[in-house]
Order: sequence, then structure tokens, then C-alpha cells
Amino acid sequence: MSSPRIATNREAPSALLERFIQEFKFKLCITEQEKHKVYRLRHDVYCEELQYEEPTDPYNKLEYDIHDQNSIHCLIEHRRTGLVAGCVRVVIPKPSSPQPLNQLPLQTYGSQSLTHPEFHPEKLAINSYYEISRLAVNPLFRTKAKEKEKDILANTSTSTFFSVEERQLFSLLASGLFITGYSLGKQLGKIQVFAMMEPSLPRLLALTGFHFTKVGETINFHGRRSAYYIDKQKAESGLKKTLLPLYLHIQQTLAPQLEEMLAQEASISLTM
Repeated sequence: MSSPRIATNREAPSALLERFIQEFKFKLCITEQEKHKVYRLRHDVYCEELQYEEPTDPYNKLEYDIHDQNSIHCLIEHRRTGLVAGCVRVVIPKPSSPQPLNQLPLQTYGSQSLTHPEFHPEKLAINSYYEISRLAVNPLFRTKAKEKEKDILANTSTSTFFSVEERQLFSLLASGLFITGYSLGKQLGKIQVFAMMEPSLPRLLALTGFHFTKVGETINFHGRRSAYYIDKQKAESGLKKTLLPLYLHIQQTLAPQLEEMLAQEASISLTM
């Protein structure tokens, strides 16, 4: 995972959070059309901007991989413009599936780097953990994107520009995406989280109260990356009180959507 800027604005944090909740929408991707919005943003960020991945579907400009079969996808949408501001996925391995669907993505490409004697996926109950990955923030919604806004918008179907007040909220997106990933895992009964991150991102997430433990050696995978771990107790005891309203809002917003998604999946399984 690359390192978008985390919110550190100390001016009226409660007011900023309230505006953020009002101006952005948290949505689980249930339909294929919604998932394609995520895959398109991932293509724009991971394939075109960072050149980390080859496009899976160059014609439609989509990026996805085999682990998306075991993933729940969420996007954050800007209400006024309807633009996708960011996305994240939660990957849940299935023990009965063939490799690599029975493991986390970080095990697929970085298994040799996992060195922690206790916090290793193979030493934990497989139904207890998941991975937060493919976090991406739309370049338009980054705090330093103003100088590039005209060029980016010239290649899109919108001519909307953002006000200073709207830009003040952009630094909350990465925090919101990570809290979203954590909240989804918790609602699924998972208590242990893994993520593959570049060195600066855990330090930035620590500002929100997520204090990760490094559980693997640094490897060269799209730049320098290491595996990190945090459990439910440490995450919830460390979360900054100023972010609690956002955490509760995300939980309350996603709970009925997750229930709908699981009901649909159960219905499909019964008809197969």
C-alpha cells in the first residue's frame, strides 16, 4: 500500500469530521458496476500513475487480481460531484479454496519476508484474520493536487473544481479508508488485521491511533514494503477520540449494506 497523506489538521477537528461525514458517502460495492468503479480507480492509480501493475483489462482500463474474488470492496464517493474519491478492499482467505485463495495477498508475494515468531498467518486461526489492501485515493482528492487539477479534469467528463473548504477535508480520506477496512473486518467477526505498507504509512496511521507491529522484513515490491499487523484490542484502545464519530458513522453506514451483501451471497449459494 502506498502512503497517502493522513489527516493531521488540529483546527476544530469535530467540525471537520462533521463536514467530512456530510460531504462524502461510504458505499460497499455490491454490483459489478460498482466494483468496476473501484477497478477503474485502481487502474488510474496503480497502473497509470504509479506504474506498479499492468492493466488487467487495458481496453476498459480496469485493474483487478485473483484475490478480488475473496474481497469486499468499499468506495468513498464525493456527494456533490459524484466522483469516487477513494477505495479499499478487505481480503478474506477461504481455507477450502486452492492456493492462493486460501491465503492473504501478502503471503502470495511476500511469504518469505514474514518473520515474526507470533504474528504470522500460519500460526493464527485462519478465520480470525484478514488483509486491508489496494487502498487508493483519487489524485483529484489529494491535498497537493490543486496544481494538477486542470490537467486531470481536462481528461474527465466533469468540469467541477473544489473549494478551499472542500480541500480541507481531503486529508481525512486515507484515515477514512483505513477505518473502513478495519470496521468491515470487525463486523465480519475478524479480530486480526494484516497490511503490506511502505515505511511511512504506519507512522502516519499512528497519528490516528492505529499502532501497527512490523511482522516482516522489508522487501522490494513496488518500492520498499513491509508486512504489518494489528489486533482488535490494540486498534480500538488506540483510536483517537476525535476520530470516534467517524468510526461510528462508518460502522452504522456499512452495517446494513454488509447485511444486504451477505444475504445476496447466501441466496446465490442456495440456488447453485
